[in-house]
Amino acid sequence: MTHQSQQDGRITLAITGASGAPYALRLLECLLEQDQQVSLLISSAARVVFATEENMKLPGSPESIQAFFCERFEVTSEQLRVYGREEWFSPVASGSAAPKRMVVCPCSTGTLSAIATGASDNLIERAADVVLKERGQLILVPREMPLHAIHLEHMLNLSRLGATIMPAAPGFYHAPKQISDLVDFVVARILDHLGLDQNIMQRWGYQPDDKG
Repeated sequence: MTHQSQQDGRITLAITGASGAPYALRLLECLLEQDQQVSLLISSAARVVFATEENMKLPGSPESIQAFFCERFEVTSEQLRVYGREEWFSPVASGSAAPKRMVVCPCSTGTLSAIATGASDNLIERAADVVLKERGQLILVPREMPLHAIHLEHMLNLSRLGATIMPAAPGFYHAPKQISDLVDFVVARILDHLGLDQNIMQRWGYQPDDKG
């Protein structure tokens, strides 16, 4: 992937039904704050998780979800577009139009399996398949434990295809005081891999008095 494609300002964010809605919300917020143009895909299972973990009942249609998040994060529909499960004519479904970067956060093991096997049965799976075939940047953030051999084999196969596997496993060396600190740890590492500036997490070995 070229430097230009990394910095073209477009990215696909898919949110699936694994536990981890706080990671998804914070990542979306940070991407929008950095003026990234986000194509957002949300599975039906993810909507259930949002209601459970964030007490957030998302509307039913993609258009309503888009309006909801545009209002929440004070952005326009040009910066944030939401696409439905079977919107096959959306840009993310085509190698000639899709963003070259995609993050699935959180990534359920079902979605992991579908991407690893090239299922492409819905837009999330197709979008990930497009990024892989176009040699773009695909980051998967699984949140599951324990993992059995099939999960691990899928992760290994995807890693060999060029995907980055980033389990939602926050560190503790930054002395977290609240849950949001743990969320920021994971989100900061995702932003690092996307080549985006971040100051939400103190880096290893950094001291506040350090210069340069």
